[in-house]
Amino acid sequence: MRVGILEDDSALADQLHTLLATAGHNCFVFDNGQKLIGFLSRETVDLLLLDWNIPDVSGLDVIRWSRQSATRNPLIVVLTSRTAEEDIVTALRAGADEYVVKPIQPAALLARIDALCRRVYPQPNPAEPERFGDYLFDTRTQTVVVETEPVQLTAREFALALMLFRNLNRSLSRSYIFEALWGANPDLQTRTLDAHISKVRTKLGLRASSGFRLVPVYAHGYRLEAMTEQTA
Repeated sequence: MRVGILEDDSALADQLHTLLATAGHNCFVFDNGQKLIGFLSRETVDLLLLDWNIPDVSGLDVIRWSRQSATRNPLIVVLTSRTAEEDIVTALRAGADEYVVKPIQPAALLARIDALCRRVYPQPNPAEPERFGDYLFDTRTQTVVVETEPVQLTAREFALALMLFRNLNRSLSRSYIFEALWGANPDLQTRTLDAHISKVRTKLGLRASSGFRLVPVYAHGYRLEAMTEQTA
């Protein structure tokens, strides 16, 4: 999971980075809210850990920006020393999913994050195919059936297609897709991803008439959109 961290206390930022990285997450640490917003405008993350009390652009400002800007928002956990009930209500109403009071308890923080992820990003049962409209994905055999017709995909094309459907209507940055399919910081040229996107779009017919449209997002990446009568 990709995690963005906003924390201007360098010791705590290092602690959070170590804690999350040890748990298997890829972390991006910022000490300034404006820098984090700039990053989020280009990149995709699954979770934000935000310190409320940041000068200039605070964690609460980042929440408001995120909730107004993204098609599918990341999970947001506020980390703060504020304990008043009205502060908790303010953060939750602004769009935070969880509220953690400092000093943090590492095991408890990880448990809260895990519980939040299980609720919002539930893991599908691998024994059961996943259906998205006329598209049926079987992860055991890595096969796709469109209506009643099987479609031949390579293992990487299958993984890419399933990722897009599982993140329906969510813009995914190029680096987010690269990390998921080829590993972190891959030494691959842009056309490698573009070629896979083109093949998946063609083989699965991901155009408006099929009910799902795969589109590029300028200076960001790609998004699979579920079509409605209005958007069509």
